[in-house]
Amino acid sequence: MALTWLYAPGDRPDVVAKALRSGADVVLVDLEDAVGPARKEYARAATAELLAEPVAGPAAVHVRVNSLHGPLFAADLAALAGLPGLGGLRLPKVGSPADVDRVVRVLREHGDVPGLYPLLESALGVENAFAIASADPAVKGIALGEADLRADLGLTDEEALVWPRVRTVVAARAAGLAPPAQSVYPDVRDLPGLAASCRRGRSLGFLGRAAIHPRQLPVIERAYLPSAPEIAAARETVAAADASPGALALPDGRFIDPAVVAGARRVLALAARAEATA
Repeated sequence: MALTWLYAPGDRPDVVAKALRSGADVVLVDLEDAVGPARKEYARAATAELLAEPVAGPAAVHVRVNSLHGPLFAADLAALAGLPGLGGLRLPKVGSPADVDRVVRVLREHGDVPGLYPLLESALGVENAFAIASADPAVKGIALGEADLRADLGLTDEEALVWPRVRTVVAARAAGLAPPAQSVYPDVRDLPGLAASCRRGRSLGFLGRAAIHPRQLPVIERAYLPSAPEIAAARETVAAADASPGALALPDGRFIDPAVVAGARRVLALAARAEATA
């Protein structure tokens, strides 16, 4: 269950190597925003070389390709498709299911389709969130690209992002996908602010977060791991459900049904992760 997703620029193999040793669950090698125009071809070639063999270590490697609506997209997919080390593709600026279909068609020309993770970065993408999330079985998750979304909508107030955030969480759930990870927190020095933002995101239904610096990873993980009271409540819920399947009320008056039990089991899975890394 991934909680930490660390971006690394594709034209900096040394930084990518450090990211792979950072403890992040997923390393996001970026060919898009983090790479200048003059370095795009080098970034693509370096990333393809990295992924030509399975990547050693526990982290999965995903790649954010260039815009689906730009001139570099097709070359990115052709270079990456079918590589043994590729764990998934993060697709920027997805606005409709047709964008996903286009990616799938191109990838199938080169072999198997890896897991796809569309980014919703525009008003159109948010409006089509569920249709994008359910566009193809290859879609394994969705997420917001909040910097681009802010620009597209002209947002200056943090509260204005609450609706698209919840919309994304609901769309992922409705499509049977894992809860989305939060978008990056851009101030890498403001760790208290990051922690507060993660707590807010968790309350909205997100699970985990993308990061742009390794120092953000422990803060994100702590924010998304369950507390001792949450673990105790989850254990009580699961024990009661195992003893008496179906809807029932606990001694303290809490009513539990299968959805509540599923949530409790997820809490215990996260608790097991915490114990394994302690």
